[in-house]
Amino acid sequence: MGMSTHVLDTMHGTPAAGMSVALYTTQGDAATLVKSFVLNADGRNPDGPLYDNACLQKGTYRLVFDVAGYFKARGVALPEPSFLNRVALDFGVAHTDQHYHVPLLVSPWSYSTYRGS
Repeated sequence: MGMSTHVLDTMHGTPAAGMSVALYTTQGDAATLVKSFVLNADGRNPDGPLYDNACLQKGTYRLVFDVAGYFKARGVALPEPSFLNRVALDFGVAHTDQHYHVPLLVSPWSYSTYRGS
């Protein structure tokens, strides 16, 4: 349980292995970096959950995904500036006894997210 993320590259039909991600706690416009990591071969944090239930706190968070950097590293020719550079997802945690899974489905031109299980 706790908090986790997973990124799928919809352009190539694969997990987004190698994408850089940063997790922040937020309060209003202020953001505090909690951790940065690079997604593993499955498109997930190599260290497992971002928070377990014991450490997850009620509040607001931000995940920032380096979309342009990832696709450039994959050899995709992107315009300059790229349509998507970094995707920032702001979300809230209201119930620390529940799991908050934040997946991202992404291409160089679109993304979607939802609260997963």
